Amino acid sequence: MDVLYEDNHIIVINKCSGEIVQGDKTGDKPLSDILKEWLKAKYQKPGNVFVGVTHRLDRPVSGVVVFAKTSKALSRLNEMFRLGKVKKTYWAIVKNQPPRDEDDLTHWLERNEKQNKSYAYDQERPNTKQAVLHYKLIASSDHYYLLEVDLKTGRHHQIRCQLAKIGCPIKGDLKYGADRSNPDGSISLHARSAGFIHPVSKEEIEIIAPVPKDNLWKAFSK
Repeated sequence: MDVLYEDNHIIVINKCSGEIVQGDKTGDKPLSDILKEWLKAKYQKPGNVFVGVTHRLDRPVSGVVVFAKTSKALSRLNEMFRLGKVKKTYWAIVKNQPPRDEDDLTHWLERNEKQNKSYAYDQERPNTKQAVLHYKLIASSDHYYLLEVDLKTGRHHQIRCQLAKIGCPIKGDLKYGADRSNPDGSISLHARSAGFIHPVSKEEIEIIAPVPKDNLWKAFSK
């Protein structure tokens, strides 16, 4: 368990790609259950351990995930995420150079439940929701570009879908147009940081998640 921060009310984990945050139709054990078992063993608790899910990360994505350890923290964090009071920053590795080094992207996204995929449109259409993000190019290599992404809205597969729409699918993301998968099944999208006011103590918290142990990630993080 890669714990980035822990106190009595919250625990922040650096999620590996492939882990699911909350139970789904696959039946695979979610990170929330693994965390309950880990906390129970660590503190030798006799009864049940409370772990509340405050937000999600797609299965192939790595990085910061915030869990609540008390119901008070859970209800307050849920409200903070709903109101956009948690600043989340992502790093994405893409193969194609973006049209601009820095830009705001606004699209209207339609979610297809059967395909578990979202589609981006330039104009509003029925059953679409507005999606807004800001990206900037922060590094490049001979073949890849590292983008820092700040989400303004929280839509299904938003970063993956919007970057693909401008011709910059994320490395390894076959669903959104990458030409090949990553060897470990991940996509090169990492929830790099989360900043928020602690739901109980009210102190300012900023958590940064180290990048995956992959040569390209390590080269970019330098």
